[in-house]
Amino acid sequence: MAIQKVAVITGASRGIGAATAKLFAKQGYAVCINYKSNKLAAESIAQAITSDGGRCISIQADVSNETDVTSMFATVDKTLGTVSVLINNAAMLKTQSRLDHMTAARINQVLTTNITSYFLCCREAVKRMSTAYGGDGGVIVNVSSAAARTGSPNEYIDYAASKGAIDTLTKGLSLEVAAEGIRVNCVRPGLIYTDMHSDGGEPQRVERLKNAIPMKRGGQPAEVAEAIYWLASDKSSFATGNFLDLAGGL
Repeated sequence: MAIQKVAVITGASRGIGAATAKLFAKQGYAVCINYKSNKLAAESIAQAITSDGGRCISIQADVSNETDVTSMFATVDKTLGTVSVLINNAAMLKTQSRLDHMTAARINQVLTTNITSYFLCCREAVKRMSTAYGGDGGVIVNVSSAAARTGSPNEYIDYAASKGAIDTLTKGLSLEVAAEGIRVNCVRPGLIYTDMHSDGGEPQRVERLKNAIPMKRGGQPAEVAEAIYWLASDKSSFATGNFLDLAGGL
């Protein structure tokens, strides 16, 4: 009997993370739903998965905190088994602002949340997946953003810069572990209908900007989830260090 594959998805209580958790569960993965604070939302996703016959756990962890990350992966080891796929998705943004109005506290919070978390989770995944550590290999998919290319001027250049760092992490780590059975790829969503825009102070941001998108619409979280799943699957077995833009042509 084949061992069930295990997917760890950070920031999975809403938006792209939640859609990805549901898709992976539907495809037969045991899923770890990570969340930072919204326990109710995470448990709702978990309930939907288990009601559909899937296997999952939800774990509260601030993935920018080293202790929380090591504890989360230890719990996954014990409860679900060794991680097969890591999807780094957790991220934050603050209210729209120009750089000249940003504080060091804001900048550091965004960079730590959006960058350190990916590094820590990748580290723990590599220690379990890498053949150099006795692992069976695996896949890491990082969720970056089209903002890494556009810079998000006048809105979120701190967020955009953090996603630029994720692009660099993806390329560098993919080369480090390519010979150790681990593939590392990245998706770069554009304007997607998620709650994150409310965090930035403009819930209807996609509606305001959609006409600038060549496809004239925003994207859905499920569309991003499908791309993540493809990169995690054997269908993309010769792809590593690659970037898949999901931005409607932008």
